[in-house]
Amino acid sequence: MTERKSSYDYADLLACGRGELFGPGNAQLPLPPMLMFDRITEVSEDGGERGKGFIRAELDVKPDLWFFPCHFMGNEIMPGCLGLDALWQMTGFFLGWLGEPGYGMALSTGEVRFKGMVTPKTKLVEYGVDFKRVMRGRLVLGIADGWLKADGETIYTATDLRVGLSKEKAG
Repeated sequence: MTERKSSYDYADLLACGRGELFGPGNAQLPLPPMLMFDRITEVSEDGGERGKGFIRAELDVKPDLWFFPCHFMGNEIMPGCLGLDALWQMTGFFLGWLGEPGYGMALSTGEVRFKGMVTPKTKLVEYGVDFKRVMRGRLVLGIADGWLKADGETIYTATDLRVGLSKEKAG
């Protein structure tokens, strides 16, 4: 694994997607177009809402992003599931960043609430994940709460995001 940093640029995120950041067989981010943020602005093992660690990321919204023309024609918005996936992606990244081994997989979430939309007019999406617990056993499990802000306004919240790291590949 490379040196643990407190922020990561787009090139770092792509390296993670190729399996180069945390090493073979360990947590990876998806590659574009499924990678849902452009940079990780801050990650820490301490702090956050419960003092158990946090991660923050940002997406520069461009009107030509791949999902706008297909969701929905004439009323273009970012699918809520992509915002939720970004929070899972960040949760898995955090586990890999901690040095925990295994392949990441989203497992579940508690309550998800949407009270706004990301549109082509949105300039910046900010994401935050605050950890409640990291369990280290046969399966490494991260449990966290997350949020998404569009141009500074919180429009999505998710509780009890659960991501696990498994020693075995899917399929």
